[in-house]
Formats: sequence, C-alpha cells, structure tokens
Amino acid sequence: MERNFGKTAGAGRLLPKEVPKENGILKELHDDEKESSRTQFSKEEILKIRQENYGPSCMLFFQENPLKIDRAFGQYMYDEQGTQYIDCINNVAHVGHSHPRVTQAATAQMEKLSTNNRYLHDNLPALAKRIIATLPAALSVCYFTNSGSEANDLALQLARMYKHRTDIITLDNAYHGTVTSLQEINPYKWKQTDSNTSEMYKRSSVHVVPAADTYRGEYRDDKYPPEQLTDLYVQKVKDVIDSLQNQGKAPPAAFIAESMQSCGGQVIYPDDYLPKVKRVMESCGGLTIVDEVQVGFGRVGDHWWAFQQFGEGFVPDIVTMGKPMGNGHPIAAVVTTREVADQFKLPYFNTYGGNPVSCAIGLAVMDIIEEEGLRAKAIEVGNHIVGKFEELASRHKLIGQVRGRGLFVGVDLVTNRESREPATSAAAYIVKRLRNDGVLLSRDGPDENVLKFKPPMCLTAADVDEVVAKVDKLLYELESSIPTKD
Repeated sequence: MERNFGKTAGAGRLLPKEVPKENGILKELHDDEKESSRTQFSKEEILKIRQENYGPSCMLFFQENPLKIDRAFGQYMYDEQGTQYIDCINNVAHVGHSHPRVTQAATAQMEKLSTNNRYLHDNLPALAKRIIATLPAALSVCYFTNSGSEANDLALQLARMYKHRTDIITLDNAYHGTVTSLQEINPYKWKQTDSNTSEMYKRSSVHVVPAADTYRGEYRDDKYPPEQLTDLYVQKVKDVIDSLQNQGKAPPAAFIAESMQSCGGQVIYPDDYLPKVKRVMESCGGLTIVDEVQVGFGRVGDHWWAFQQFGEGFVPDIVTMGKPMGNGHPIAAVVTTREVADQFKLPYFNTYGGNPVSCAIGLAVMDIIEEEGLRAKAIEVGNHIVGKFEELASRHKLIGQVRGRGLFVGVDLVTNRESREPATSAAAYIVKRLRNDGVLLSRDGPDENVLKFKPPMCLTAADVDEVVAKVDKLLYELESSIPTKD
C-alpha cells in the first residue's frame, strides 16, 4: 500500500487525498476551515513563556533560532509560515508524521474505550503476540509502559531482582533515558553538565566500559587488526567482573547497551561484539539487556530488531523498545524470558501502559511497516544515503567515515583523516545552515561531530539527493576556509 500525501491546502499544507471515516463521523485530519479554538502564540511569545514558566534545562533544537513547527506529514515538517523542511531527525514519527491510519486507529479506539490494563481487552494480547512473533522464541513475556525511559528502568528492575544483584555494566557515551535509575547509567549525560551535578548520579554499583567504537574509540581499526578489536573491548567487560570478584563482591546483575549506539555517534559494533559480551555475562550469571528504543521496529531494514544483525545465536535476556512504537504516541515495552519474568516478585502496575488506545496505535504502526514495505525501503534509501556520502568523501576530506545500517547512518566529520580529530565546528555549521535551507539534521557523539540520519522511514531517495547536494555545497564552503589534512 503506497502512502499518498500530495494535496496542498493553504500556506504549505499537505492533506491526505483519502480522508478516513469512522462510525459515520468525518475525520478531517487537517481542515483549514476548522482552526483550533486554543490560543495561538507567536514564536516570540512562546520563547518568553518557556523562559518564564518552563524548566530552563529543557533543550530545543536550533537554540539560537528555534523553529515553531505547525504541522507535519510524511517526512516533511512545516513551520507557522508554511515553510517545508525535510525531516532527517525524527525517529519517533517512524512511519511518517500524521499517518492517517495511525490517527484513525487512535480515534476509533478512543471513541470506544480508553482504560487501563487491569481490565481485559483485545488490543493488549494482540500487540503482545504481534511483537513476540518478531523475536526469538525465548523472548516470550511482555510488559507495556509509556516511554523508553520507563521500559529501561523496568529492565533494570527485572535484571536486579533476577539474582538479587545490584551492579550494572554500561557503555561509555551511553544514553538510556531520563529517570534517576537511567541517569545513573548515562555517561552521555554526565559529560553535558558540570562535575558537581554529574557526581550526583555516579554510583559505585555502575561500571562504565568503552563502547566498541572501532573508528574513534579506545581501540581503533587503524591501530589494531580486526581480529583483535572485539576481544579488546570484551576484555573490558571481563575486567569489571574480575574486579568485583577480587573485592569479594557479587557479579554484575546485567550489561546494558543499545544494539547500535545512537547518542554516542551512530556507533556500529563489530559483528561478534554483543554475542561475546553475552557469553561473558552468562559465565558469571549476569543478564544482557539490549535497548532498541531508538533503533528498533525495522529501522535496520533486514530485521525487525537491530540486535538480530548479530545472528540467530544471539538472544538477549531482555529487550526494550519505545520511540517508534507509537509514531509519536507514548508507548513502549519490555520483552524478556519466562525465567527472568518469574523472578520479578514486585507487583507491577502501569496506569497507561498497555491501554487499549496505545495498543491500537502500536498494532497500526506494525501493520504499516509491513504493508508499505518500509523495511525494504530502509535498506534501499539507507544504502543510498551511505553511497552518496561515500561519493562526497572521495571529494571532501572533512568526511572521515560514513557508517550505518538501514536508516541509521552517521557521517563522522574530521579535520585530519589520520588523527581523526573531530570537526565539531564544521558539523555545527552544516546543521545550522541546513536548518536555514529546509533540512532538519542533528549532530551527536561525544564531540558532536557526527551528522546523524535517523529519519521517518518514508524518506525517499529524492529527499536524500536534495540533502546531499546541499551538504556538498556547504563542505566546499568549509574547505575553502578550514585547512584539512589527509
């Protein structure tokens, strides 16, 4: 089934050509004649209210010149003036902004029933079975939550209660969510604040090991042969276990990592890294948690879940998922084994987790991924992004490496290809200039020098061509003013 976002209406608006109906009620998703009765603020008024009435540490994209986004469809966002932007950032609007079928599923279910999961309803078991069918057989027990943060917090509770252990091994530059238990395992966030604040979250029970980043990590592919790299990073996990044993302490409860590290700079691990880590954790009775919150639901293309790239033999003990699951609606989940679930003795209730509306949306998202062939498109368009930027790299020395899987791609900018010194200012310049030229792109990594592509899955090759052409011009501008070396 092909999406059809084409009809324009008003200043830069797009309307679905097919307007869905439900229960005889016309569901006009974006009707110019029926404007909201809520107060409309100017951008300046919004910024003033945020300064006065909103938490000062809450971040905005493009802080110097924030966007006021009025509406969005497919892979495009529109500001209050109707200006269109290609969205290369939004891995939440997974199947495309304002997808009519998601809206219809939510509206139809809300008209019928919205309650909590202490009552039986059809959508919860339907979604649980649907998710479990995409996973290895051992992963057979679901818990539904509202967010990836809740999911990862619950995963830590499950792991710690399994053998009544407390210690956790996390990766450097990791980010897993915003609740306290996760800030304690988020080196990515510690590095963004002052030492006094970061020390508040650091715990002796949390052990940070280097991420298996073979391009700019502790062990690099220009310093060590490929066959040694995985073992060097895995040894860091072994070292934590050995240290705890030497101190007479219990082994760690779990190792946690994203299947591909997102905020750490679009890091793709060696193919045997996570399987080898899991074997090490098994040797001490610890669990392996994989975080699919940013990279799951078919983003890699060839699999539903990024961890499945490591082969059928790699089966995590706990998997978390979130962001794309509701296409902008708050829903997330934890999936684990029966053995782990049976040891979780704490009565668990989540007011909104697994409610009928959220589950209806989750089912609609999975339908769309399958029926619109979005996994295949992720491979096609993702390969197109990589190929186009590799071609740019042959002409622009600022590009040190292009890496990715499916629609999860990072372009690592450097001032020197030999030393791999990060070109942080160049990345900032490109992101800022693109924002002023109709493209929304972000940068990340510990040095904020990696251009991140994690767009809605409906991004097209034509969109990519437009973005790459604009980046090409900006790279020429930069290279005329910033000296680079081979």
